[in-house]
Amino acid sequence: MFMRTRVGALSALALTGLALGATLATPAQAAPKTPGFLAAADLPPHPSSDWTAGKITGGVGEAGLGVCAEAGVPAGSSAWNREFRTDLETGARQVTVVLRDTASAKSLVSRLNRDFKNCATRIEQADPETSATGKDFGKLSVEEGAHVYGLATETSWGALDVHLISVGRDGRTVTVVNWGEMGRFGDAPVKAFKKTTVTAVNKLH
Repeated sequence: MFMRTRVGALSALALTGLALGATLATPAQAAPKTPGFLAAADLPPHPSSDWTAGKITGGVGEAGLGVCAEAGVPAGSSAWNREFRTDLETGARQVTVVLRDTASAKSLVSRLNRDFKNCATRIEQADPETSATGKDFGKLSVEEGAHVYGLATETSWGALDVHLISVGRDGRTVTVVNWGEMGRFGDAPVKAFKKTTVTAVNKLH
């Protein structure tokens, strides 16, 4: 998972498959150049801890396309991921996929937007011990566009988590950025995360 947090709502998501884009990328015959990724300095500033960026790794990793994503990576695509962490309970993750063509990239974005919009409802249906609230923070004008969503969960035993999720596209390249920590929507740096998303899409090529 992209957060280093206690067992809670995210574990419930993982067990039901809602946090995984379970299909791993199938390498294309001619692997494309690795897209540009966010740097630690591009993440929303943390008030008491610096961000640390992990290595850019091939594939989507165990967490798939991230929290709320049911869509998997289509065959013939190439994917990479990078994790970010702080010294506290805040983490982030970027997954980028280069698809076979623009039409496939558009299709993946459409499926991810649907996944993110319906996430809170699916969580509550899958886990009666978790209350979930989703928010649509709107579109961003960058390359072929991006969209930002929010998710807040609270378990019956009081665990609180908040997530910001975005998906953007530049040509046949799609990137998903996840940010999360313990807390509520009031704790989420929505404005700064939108800036991070714009940077992520602009850095792809």
